[in-house]
Amino acid sequence: MAAMKKVIVAAVVAALAAFIGHRFLQLKEMALASRDVPVKPLNCHYLKNIEYGAEDITILRDGLAFLSTGLNYPGMPSFSDDPGKMYVLDLLHPKPTPVELQIKGELDLSSFNPHGISVYIDEADDSVYLFVVNHPHHKSQVEIFHFVEENTLVHLKTITHPLLHSVNDIVAVGVESFYATNDHSFPNEALHFLTVLLGLPWCDVVYYSPKEARVAADGFMSANGINISPDKRYIYISDILDHAIDVYERHEGEQLVHLKSVAVGSLCDNIEVDHRTGDIWLGCHPNGMKLSTYDPEDPPGSEVIRIKNIHSEQPVVSQEYADNGHVLIASTVAAPYEGKLLIGTVFHKALCCDLK
Repeated sequence: MAAMKKVIVAAVVAALAAFIGHRFLQLKEMALASRDVPVKPLNCHYLKNIEYGAEDITILRDGLAFLSTGLNYPGMPSFSDDPGKMYVLDLLHPKPTPVELQIKGELDLSSFNPHGISVYIDEADDSVYLFVVNHPHHKSQVEIFHFVEENTLVHLKTITHPLLHSVNDIVAVGVESFYATNDHSFPNEALHFLTVLLGLPWCDVVYYSPKEARVAADGFMSANGINISPDKRYIYISDILDHAIDVYERHEGEQLVHLKSVAVGSLCDNIEVDHRTGDIWLGCHPNGMKLSTYDPEDPPGSEVIRIKNIHSEQPVVSQEYADNGHVLIASTVAAPYEGKLLIGTVFHKALCCDLK
């Protein structure tokens, strides 16, 4: 009997070791650890004043761009202990230069740590509201600001909720309502890593309004960037670890219905949508392993992917920019506007490129 128990225990241990080894190989594949992309340059220059990343960028139809900078995110390198900042940039200016936004109100700016951003324009009076994911002391909350002058944000409200436990990005659909992605299945890092190790797609997207908060979509390995179509009919979500963009249709009562997934072959972070064409632009990480094990001698690269005709039977996925990290490290967002492209990063610089 004792010998049989030893055999059973040995078999269980061997099976567990084999499973864990297999999963770690799958995790390396998920992180695209062996991927190298050839450099594909554009005519670009660095944006002034952006030294510690521009994790997210959003551009209004009139060419006004908002940038979140200085993100300090767990597991990612950080080269500044200063609080994060918000910038604004006028792309219609002959020499567009980011200007720091002055923030007024009761928000604690000493721990401001901005992540994903979104803008909502109230059609009743054209008021501009800026929504910012904020991680003070690595918490998860959403700040709502009113953009009132050329360089001023007035803080209106901080939103927290148990469902908004690991917010990465946000898309505003009302003055106080939005969809938000959770990039962790649990706020606890160990529990989240366990779900990734086991391959459990337990991350979700939350719909929030003053009247309700609920899970609107789930089944993501890690829900990351989110945005909306120009006609407000569709929601696009990046499942970064699944290397795909998921397309949902908005139905009455802010219900989301999944339509399709589009493979992109990279770890795509934030999503921006061309106001004019509806094309999807993605800031991506070509090799996630280089990002998580940062080595300044072999830095993580950058990649920009565009999806044309995403609602057709055959969307066209193309690489528009690629770098090995010697010009731009760890791209997160690519925002187009009238022949120009702004590319932001987690912790590095930001580029303004010509597409024409």
